[in-house]
Amino acid sequence: MGAIVAAFLLALALPTAATAADGDPYRISGNVQLDGEPLEGVRLVIDGPGGEQEVETDEAGQWRVSVPEKNETYTVTLDEETLPEGIAVIDPEDDSPNEKEAEVGAGGRVTVNFFIGEGERNVTSFGAQLFQRIFQGISFGLMLGLAAVGLSLVFGTTGISNFAHGEMVTFGAVITSALVGTGATLLLPLWLAIPIAIVLSGVFGYVLDLILWRPLRKKGVGVVQLMIVSIGLSLALRYTYQFFIGGGTTQLPYATAEKFPIFGGLVSVSWIDLATIAICIIVIVAFALWLTYSRIGKATRAISDNPSLASASGIDVDHVVRIVWIVSAALAGLAGILYAYYRPGLKWDMGAQVLLLIFAAVTLGGLGTAYGALVGALIVGILVEVSSLWIPADLKYAGALVVLIVILLFRPQGILGRRERIG
Repeated sequence: MGAIVAAFLLALALPTAATAADGDPYRISGNVQLDGEPLEGVRLVIDGPGGEQEVETDEAGQWRVSVPEKNETYTVTLDEETLPEGIAVIDPEDDSPNEKEAEVGAGGRVTVNFFIGEGERNVTSFGAQLFQRIFQGISFGLMLGLAAVGLSLVFGTTGISNFAHGEMVTFGAVITSALVGTGATLLLPLWLAIPIAIVLSGVFGYVLDLILWRPLRKKGVGVVQLMIVSIGLSLALRYTYQFFIGGGTTQLPYATAEKFPIFGGLVSVSWIDLATIAICIIVIVAFALWLTYSRIGKATRAISDNPSLASASGIDVDHVVRIVWIVSAALAGLAGILYAYYRPGLKWDMGAQVLLLIFAAVTLGGLGTAYGALVGALIVGILVEVSSLWIPADLKYAGALVVLIVILLFRPQGILGRRERIG
C-alpha cells in the first residue's frame, strides 16, 4: 500500500519539464549547417516560460522544440563545444552570437538559425559556469527553504504530511498576479501587492485549519487519512487555479529585468535576483529569531518535541498550531512569489513542480526540524543547479533526489534530525 501511495505521489509531484508541451501548437525550430552541409548532434538549450529544454540537431541538421506559450520570448543558446573542431558561431554585430532571443508570436511558430563558420568560439569557462550555477542554487535553495520550514513546522506540530503545501506556494503567486493585474497599467504597485499577498496567504492557511484540519484533529483522524485528505485538497486547489487563470504562463512585473555581471563577470544577475536573495535572508533570520526567542516560537518547538508534555505543561496546543498554519502559509506564499520570478512565470501547477523537492529538503534536514529543513533546502537547491553541468536539465531534479537517497542511507534521521529508538 505504501509503495502504491508513494508511486502515486511521485507521479503527482515530480516536476514536469517543458517538453511536456509536445501537444501544444507553439514551436521553436531551426537549422544548423556549415557551408550547406548539415551538422548533426549539435546541442541547443532553450530557456523561457515553462522551464529549460535541451535538444540536439538530427541528421538533417534540424531541431525543434514545443513550448507552452506564445507571445513570449525564449532564449536559444547553441553549445559551441558540440561543434566540430575549429568551427564557431560567427556574427560580427553580436557579442554573443551563440545566444539568440526567439519571440513566439501570434502564429505560434518561430525559426532560429545560427551563422556557422571558422572562427573563435565564444566559450564560457567551466569555473564561470560553476559559479553561476552555485549562485543560482543558493537563490533556489533559499526559496525552497521558505516553503520547507513551514512544511516542517506543520509536520512537527501536527504530524500531517501536507501534500497541498505546493498549492499554498502557488497561492501567493496567483494572488500577487491578481493584485498587480496585467498589461501596461498595474492595479497595485508591486511593493504593495506582495505584502498583501503574503497576508492573504496567511489568512488562507488560517481558514484551511479552521474549516478542515482542526475539525479532523478533533475527531481523532489518523495521520494516513489526513495525508490522503491533503492529496485531495491539493488536486482540488490545483485545478481551481487552472479554472481561474488558465493553463498558460503569466509573467509578473519586472520578470525580464536586464542582467548585469558581478564578482568580476563570473555571475550574471538582475536586480530581481539580488532582491530575492536579500528578502529570503531577511525573512529567514526574522523567522529564526521568532522561533528561538518568542514565546510562541518556544511553544512551537516544545510541541514539536513532545505534544502531550507541552499540553500538560499548560501550552494551548490548538492556539499554537493555528499560528503555525498561518506562518507556514505566509512563508509558502512568499516562496511562490519569488519562485514565479525564478522560473520565470506563474503557472497553475508551479507548486506541484517543486513539491517533491520541498519534501526532499524537509527529509534531508530532519523531519520536524525547521532549521534542518533550511539546511536541506540549500543543499537540494545547489545540487539541482550544479548537477545540470553534467546531466541534462530535464533530469536535474532527479539527480538531487538520488543524492538525498544516498545521504539518508548513511544518516536516516536527516542532517539535523534526532536518532529515534525503535521498540
